[in-house]
Amino acid sequence: MRRKVRVGGVPEHFNLAWHLAIEEGRFDKCGIDIEWVDVPGGTGAMCQMLRNIEIDMAIALTEGVISDIIHGNPSKIVQFYVNSPLRWGIYTGAKNELQNLENIEGKKYAISRFKSGSHLMTYVNASRLGIEIKDDDFVIIGNLEGARKALASQQADLFMWEKFTTKPFVDSGEFRFLGECRTPWPCFVLAATDEFIKTKNESLHEVLDIINQSCQDLKNNQEAVNLIAWRYQIKLADAMQWFSELEYASKPQISEAYMNDILAKLKEFSIIERIPEIEEICYSANV
Repeated sequence: MRRKVRVGGVPEHFNLAWHLAIEEGRFDKCGIDIEWVDVPGGTGAMCQMLRNIEIDMAIALTEGVISDIIHGNPSKIVQFYVNSPLRWGIYTGAKNELQNLENIEGKKYAISRFKSGSHLMTYVNASRLGIEIKDDDFVIIGNLEGARKALASQQADLFMWEKFTTKPFVDSGEFRFLGECRTPWPCFVLAATDEFIKTKNESLHEVLDIINQSCQDLKNNQEAVNLIAWRYQIKLADAMQWFSELEYASKPQISEAYMNDILAKLKEFSIIERIPEIEEICYSANV
């Protein structure tokens, strides 16, 4: 009997290993039909889809998933996905008067939605720069396309998104790059709904085994950089730099000490209000 697993992820290069595994029939051989769902709205949108049971699993930003689980999302982190940090570019529109990060306090930020990565990372960057952000400093734009419109019309002054995904808009002159801010924690986790973990536990473990092997195979593929540049329309030099820094987790075990360190940092940056017990946010079998 075939089993369907609905997986959500951003349409970006981080998820190439998933698409290759699907195209190569790796899941199919185990009787698993992966229903891939592109979610351009990012982590905030995926968290809502997990809450609504519209997807079974999500490849989402660490800070966003943890924050949403603490606020009632009936899901768990089942493993880390990417251990390396995410490089967030900080941008303004070509017509905006901003030229650097020195005068950004009080400016409007385009964010995909509240509690999304583009929202939460503004606080990390503000802490780094020693500036204050107010609740009315945000303009909700939904996704990258919404941000392009908001910056062009100057409805918003600033926007934070993954650096290499947005690099083509800098190269074309549409965005002006002001700087970058890296996450002080592993950037992506795999999360699953409590219902999926409980009712389809065997499928969960099979999916993790397959994707972890696919990630290792991609990392060892000598043609990976060319493939990434071609499929995601990234300059070869940019693809090479991103791939050289990429570190997949490639194993389901979650270190409790490592997670506690991440939680302490999230609280330090005011992304979470309290430090939860590990079992509240993580799939206990993998801790």
